[in-house]
Amino acid sequence: MSAAALRMIRCRKLSTTGSGVKRPLQWKDIKKIAKVTGAVVFGGCVFITYEVVALGKAVTIDTQAIEQEKYKSYIYLRTSSSNQTENIAAGLTQKTRKELHRAARRFLEISSRMLRGPLDEHFSHLDADPHEVAMWVLLKRTCSASKALRLHAVQELADNHHWHDYQYRTAAQAIDQRTAVGLGRTPQVDLRFFRPPPTLPEMQDGFSVEDGLRQLLASLPQSEVDKCVQYFTSLALRESSQSLAAQRGGLWCFGGNGLPYAQSLTTVPYEKVESFCLQALVQHSKVQSHCDHIVANGGLLLLQRIYQLRRDSLKIQRNIVRIIGNLALNESVHQAIVQSGWVSVLAEMMQSPHLMQASHAARALANLDRETVEEKYQDGVYILHPQTRSDQPIKADVLFVHGLLGAAFKTWRQKDCDGTKEESRSKEVYTECWPKSWLAADCPNLRVLSVEYDSHLSDWKAKCPAENQRQSLAYRSHELLHKLKQAGVGERPVIWVAHSMGGLLVKKMLLDAAEDPEMHRLLQNTKGMLFYSVPHHGTYMAEYSVNVRYLLFPSIEVRELCKDSPALCDLNENFLNLAKEREYKVLSFAETLPTTIGPMIKIIVVPAQSANLGIGDLVEVDVDHLNVCKPETKESFLYKRSLQFIRETLQNHLSH
Repeated sequence: MSAAALRMIRCRKLSTTGSGVKRPLQWKDIKKIAKVTGAVVFGGCVFITYEVVALGKAVTIDTQAIEQEKYKSYIYLRTSSSNQTENIAAGLTQKTRKELHRAARRFLEISSRMLRGPLDEHFSHLDADPHEVAMWVLLKRTCSASKALRLHAVQELADNHHWHDYQYRTAAQAIDQRTAVGLGRTPQVDLRFFRPPPTLPEMQDGFSVEDGLRQLLASLPQSEVDKCVQYFTSLALRESSQSLAAQRGGLWCFGGNGLPYAQSLTTVPYEKVESFCLQALVQHSKVQSHCDHIVANGGLLLLQRIYQLRRDSLKIQRNIVRIIGNLALNESVHQAIVQSGWVSVLAEMMQSPHLMQASHAARALANLDRETVEEKYQDGVYILHPQTRSDQPIKADVLFVHGLLGAAFKTWRQKDCDGTKEESRSKEVYTECWPKSWLAADCPNLRVLSVEYDSHLSDWKAKCPAENQRQSLAYRSHELLHKLKQAGVGERPVIWVAHSMGGLLVKKMLLDAAEDPEMHRLLQNTKGMLFYSVPHHGTYMAEYSVNVRYLLFPSIEVRELCKDSPALCDLNENFLNLAKEREYKVLSFAETLPTTIGPMIKIIVVPAQSANLGIGDLVEVDVDHLNVCKPETKESFLYKRSLQFIRETLQNHLSH
């Protein structure tokens, strides 16, 4: 490699509109600016290797194709020293861009005739090192008609860690959409395989990111929108200024119909306003017919801009990737997602040390990966393992369902340090999610999923005022069953793991599945359930929430938990009959220590008699309600007993 950088230039969709080429170039013209050192036809495109020899300065040629440039193809020259850029780059760019493109066009005409032979033939004519040829062989194989050959080539690409920087950059421009997604789902892949997001156009004077979000929201249809989507949209758009509202003829209040609970946000910081707008977009992105509108109205690039601006806000970034994951459920927009640079963002986020960031990215990439993933992961269904492509066969599913005030990740974290044991645990790596860190390592043949749904102790805490009408077990069951069917739950043996009210939801889902012929495979493949302090017979907490009305105003789901309520009795009796008929294996844990709830209440939330389903083993542990599902260490009794149950229940399936 000489001092002048060797780079691969991709000639795709070259147009004379931006170049003004009026005569064919002679080879002597090429020699004035660059020496052609190789070329290859690949997937209908010609890739030309130049060694820049006449610039007098060391430069790097960034040949990333920019999708937004429909009529031009650019070569950007960057000097090796950043402080020289202003003085040198402008002159070099103006002087050399035209000549390099002319040379590329001329060489395209000649080499396309020479290099159309079969793989061995046209590579044998290349004057290139063996490792150069190997790279192009792999790139060619990623486009093979054989799926097995394609998958193997993608893995081999990712396994190469000895390439030069320019080779990764070359591959980034050569790989197709399918290969890029596959590399994104490869563990610890080199991020140089991905083209960075395209350069975003300059914002108009006086036009902010918030304006762009409001404009996008106002452009979305009102069809198929439930009350919560209306609420989030109105809440976001309400912040618009009076002048903006006048310009849009009232659209700022969602079709001119402001909801009474959409309060003014004029004093809220910009980041908070963005958060409200993104929450609204999350809801819209769940509506399939709205996804095309979001993409058509520039939503992908707008979200890209916000993502880059808010690098310091994990919450905003999660909401953005959550939207991308929802959009990716629609194959019609996959190309737009890839072209707007999201694969490189998702691949980088997959390697984040933050569990939630990586899991949101894993879901989005899985929805984009139609090569190896048949399932679709709806909003709120997260893959904890395997989050990347793997040769390990998946033989069973373990599904985690949280309870009141819980979440898909935080419910299943390791027990928090209390200070007194901090020193003894200093050598351990704390895990934010033991099913992902411990269970996946001990049982690699499992697919581990976690679901999330809004669950609030009080209507005052509800995110959407219209949400409380949807918080019954019946509604939750119907919603989650549909999502789990899309995720392929029921196609292989299943174990359910639930905490608190999540166990009631599991029982309701299985009873509903028994009534739905389309869900019978889920019923048949359910092998067992692991319950952590599930109030099968209710809890005194619901009665406290009624008595202490100013502390906890009871929502529907809390009222359903009242001790010995008729609804709970029916649910338990019907489920017991189903479990006995199906011979489900059951393990239940019960808390023995009181839980502090607010400043006024300290109770055992689910007594042992309520946690006792009536079948299977009941194990009492010296923890409170919140920590009954959070093992202290991997060697603790709570985890080891849970692992033993999962292994024993699935032993006939995992051993095959």
